[in-house]
This record gives sequence, C-alpha cells and structure tokens, in this order.
Amino acid sequence: QVQLVESGGRLVQAGGSLRLSCVLSGDTFSRYAVGWFRQGPGLEREFVATISQASTIVDYADFVEGRFSIYRNLQKSTVYLDMNNLKPEDTAVYYCAADLQIRVGASARYWGQGTQVTVSS
Repeated sequence: QVQLVESGGRLVQAGGSLRLSCVLSGDTFSRYAVGWFRQGPGLEREFVATISQASTIVDYADFVEGRFSIYRNLQKSTVYLDMNNLKPEDTAVYYCAADLQIRVGASARYWGQGTQVTVSS
C-alpha cells in the first residue's frame, strides 16, 4: 500500500520561503508521478504542481507565477516543493498525491495527510 507523508509546513512571514517534502513508501518511487495540491480556509482543494516519473513533465498552477519549484530525489523517494515569495493567500493545508499516470490530478489514487502552511502579513 502506497503511503505519502508530507512535512515542512509552518508559520512564515509574507515574502518568506518554505520547502515542503513528500516521502513515498510502500512501492517503487519511480513508478509514480507526484503532485501537490492545497486547500485554503473555506476553499476547495486546488492543484499546485505536478511532476512526472522521470521529471520530464512539470506543470504548475497559474497562481504560482514562478514562485514555486517541484522536483524529486530518487534516492530519498521524496518530492519537494520549494516555495518562495510566499503570500498570505498561500495559506492552506498542502497535500501531496501520487498516481501511475504522467500527470497527477484531483482524482489521484493516493494522498497524504497534509501539512499546514500559514503565511502572515
């Protein structure tokens, strides 16, 4: 059974940076594309970024505007999301998800429990 564990969320001031981590276990890491999603207070969960199995396909939501970077480390079975120039509207629970398809969407098969990111103004 695939398990995803996120970490790295915390309180940060606007303009600051964070690195979120998502560790995949229970199966071969290289079989899965991984994506990041977020759900802000009172909002629906939305797509943030996705990376394919071989890192050849990377895609971001429009609101990222070049501030975030998704990448993966095969040896650590981990996908990272570096977030820079954070804004208060980035406040959300961030989830990682995994799927065998090249791009991870809202219907992804496996989800983590989420990590809270709070950006103060």
